[in-house]
Formats: sequence, C-alpha cells, structure tokens
Amino acid sequence: MDNIIEKLKEIKQGEIGITLYSPTEDKILLSLNKDLIVPLASAAKIAIAFCVVKLVEEQKYKWTDKIQNIKFNPDEDSDVLYPHYQNRSSLMLCEAVEVMIACHDSHVANSVVQFCGTWDYFNQKIRTYFKKINIKQNPKDLSSEGELAQILELLKCSIQGYDSEPEVWAPLVNGLVRQRGEIKGIPSHLVNHMTGGLDNVVIDIGIIGEFSKAPILFVLGAKNLPNRNINQLADEKIAEALKLIYETYCNSNIVQDCKI
Repeated sequence: MDNIIEKLKEIKQGEIGITLYSPTEDKILLSLNKDLIVPLASAAKIAIAFCVVKLVEEQKYKWTDKIQNIKFNPDEDSDVLYPHYQNRSSLMLCEAVEVMIACHDSHVANSVVQFCGTWDYFNQKIRTYFKKINIKQNPKDLSSEGELAQILELLKCSIQGYDSEPEVWAPLVNGLVRQRGEIKGIPSHLVNHMTGGLDNVVIDIGIIGEFSKAPILFVLGAKNLPNRNINQLADEKIAEALKLIYETYCNSNIVQDCKI
C-alpha cells in the first residue's frame, strides 16, 4: 500500500493524513498522520447523525418522531435525490438524518439539532465519545474539526452498529449510500462516503467495496492546501489515491470478479 502514500505525497503543499481499516480482519491496513486534526466542514454531519443514533438508542427519541417546518438548502441537491420531499413541511427524524447526510444539507442539519437539543448539547454529546471531535453549526467554522483516528473510530462504530442493529443505524448508513459522491474509475455502488471541503481543506470519510465482501473503511484528510478553487492538484491526487484503495480491495483474496 506504499503506492497510496506515495500518491498523496505528490501533493507538495499542505498536511495530509489517511487511515484504512479492514472490518473483516479487524486491523488497520494503512496509517499516515492519524493524529492530524482537520476541519470537518460538511462531514461534521456524520457526527451529528451519530449523536442522534445514540439518543434513539437511549430511547429519548424515536426515528418516527416528526420534525416540523423543514426547509431544504437550495444550494444542495435534495431536489434531485429527494424530489418527492420538496413539497413537504415535515419529515420523520429518520428521513431528516438521511437527507442531511446524503445532500450535505445544513438547513436540515440545523432542524435535526434544534429538534433534539442545541448545538452546544450536540457538541458535548459527541465529545463524550470522541474527545477530539468538535462540531459547530457553521460548516465553514474552522473549529468544527476532528482527529482522523477518532473519525475512523466513529465510522467503525457506525458500520459495526449497522451490522448488529440495522434498524437503528440505517438512517446514517442510508445517507452515506444515497449521496452522489462519484469517483471516476470506481463503480458508484462501491464507494459510499461523506466529503467535506473548504478552500484549503479536504476530508473524505467512507467505505470502499461491498458491505458484505471485505470492504475497506477509510478516512482521508488534508489541510493548508493551495486554494482549491484555482488549484485542483490535491483533489486529483486524492481521487487517484481512492482509486488505488479500490484496486487494493479488488486484489484482496476475498473479493472476486472485481473490475479495475
């Protein structure tokens, strides 16, 4: 897997970290700068969803609870992914959490948080599980951040939770699966992830491969990059690194008939 690290090192400016984990083997496959703390941007919605799942597990809320006065962020793509929701003024909690992740929708995220508490409450909640993850209402707030190692633990807990209690964790996982985060060279159904980005920050959290066939969980983050609006080198190299992760998945002994 040295080729993955070498590919990321082609990004000459900035700080970069990555961690890969195999649920099947229960081991870290690759780790580079796992202690790197990166602004989460839209990816903080995974942490919000995690908190809601915990509240449902504690029976403080039910997935069928109804959130009133729902508004969708017109700058996101809920009209494409959820056209049947557009005329609705309310959503069930499970629906809102899924839309929040799938569409990176900050308006729906705020409705979810306000329904279940406050932003301070959610930040305290997530920090009881992961002390180095911090979430804020504004996705562009640089203090909304997380350590890559702890973000991986959050993802592991979510996938393991779905394996054991799919009815509880489904809204979070459905959001990952539903969103359109296509990467050239990887079949869209074999990359399920949540991205976040700012002018000089990239974070990508997700799963490469089939859920039932030795998938690879990954967390990749980079900060202090050149302005991504005018320099796409980092984005290109990250996409190439994810393609290499997919090739690693395809070349594993458990996976067969995988197209590269």
